[in-house]
Amino acid sequence: MTFLAALLVVTAATPPPPPPLAELSTPRFVIRYTQQAEGMARVLSRDVESMRDDVASLLGRDWPGVTEIRLGTGREQYEALALPGGPPPEWAIALAYPGRNVVLLEANSLLGPDGRKTLKHELVHVALGQFATGWPRWFQEGLAMELTGERQWRMEQFATMTTAVTSGRLYDFRQLEAGFPASAHGAEVAYAQSAAFVEFLRQRNGRGAFLRLIDRMAQGDNFEKAFGVAFYVPISIEEAAFFRELPRRYPWWTVLLSSSALWAAMSVLLVVGYFRRRREVRALRARQAALEVKYELSKALLLRPVMNDDAELDGLAGGATNPLPQRPWLVTSVTEK
Repeated sequence: MTFLAALLVVTAATPPPPPPLAELSTPRFVIRYTQQAEGMARVLSRDVESMRDDVASLLGRDWPGVTEIRLGTGREQYEALALPGGPPPEWAIALAYPGRNVVLLEANSLLGPDGRKTLKHELVHVALGQFATGWPRWFQEGLAMELTGERQWRMEQFATMTTAVTSGRLYDFRQLEAGFPASAHGAEVAYAQSAAFVEFLRQRNGRGAFLRLIDRMAQGDNFEKAFGVAFYVPISIEEAAFFRELPRRYPWWTVLLSSSALWAAMSVLLVVGYFRRRREVRALRARQAALEVKYELSKALLLRPVMNDDAELDGLAGGATNPLPQRPWLVTSVTEK
C-alpha cells in the first residue's frame, strides 16, 4: 500500500471532531448543545424537569444521577455528538445510552408535534438502564412506547403488524433481545411487534406487573426470572398466547384499509365509475335521438293536410272511383263474418 493510500484510509476512518459545546444545568439534567441549538436548549431547560417527573410517575420511581442531554442541529451535528461505538441508525432522530445516563437528540425533532414524546421515550430507556441491566431490547422499546402513549402512528403500526402477520414475517423475540434490525423496514416491524406485545401484556396483567418486574430486576434477578415472578407465568407462555391471538387482532382483510391500498382501490373505482358513466351517457343520448325521430314522424303524420268534407261529398256525387278518403288513423280494419 502506498503512503498516499494509507493516509486516505486513516483519514476516512477518523471521525470528524465534535463541534464545541455550551452547557445549561437544571437540578437533574445537564444540557450540552451546539451554538446552532442554543434556542432549543434554553426552551428544553424550562421543560425537562417536568418531563422527568412524568416519566418517573409512570415508572413508579425516579432514577438516580444527573442525565446528560446532547443537542445538535442537523444530521451532521447530531452524528458528531454520538458517543463512541458507531453512528446512530439512519432512521433515528434520538438515541439513548442507558448505562451512561445520556440522551442524544437532533434539536429540530423537538419542534415536531411528537417532540416531547420522543424525549420521554428516550428517558424511559435511561431510567431502565439506571434501574438495572439485562433488559431485552424489545421490552425497552415496547414499554417506552406504551408508557409515553406513542399512538400517533397507531394506524401505521396496525398496518405493519397486519402485513407481518399475514406474510409470516414476524420475529422470534429472542432475535430482538440484543438489538433491532439495521434496515428501516426490519426496525419498523420490530418496533410494532414490541409495542403490540407489551400492550398485550398490560391488558392481561395490568400496570402492577410491570412495576413488580422493575423491582425484581433492580434486586438483581435476570429478566426471565423477574418476569416469571412479576407476571406469575413464564414468559414463554405469554409469548405463545400472544402469537396465537395475532390473527384475530390483525386479520388479513384489514390490509385493504391501509392508506396505500385504500387510495389504490379508490383510484380503480374512479376509473371504473368514469367508464360506466360514459356508457350510461351514450345510451341516454341514443334513446333521446330515437325519441326525437319518433316525435318528428308522429308530428308529420298528425299535421298532414286533410281534404275538405264538402269536396269529398262532391267527389262521391260525381261518381269518383275512390270515394273513401285515406285517413292516417285508418290503417287496418277488422271485420267479423
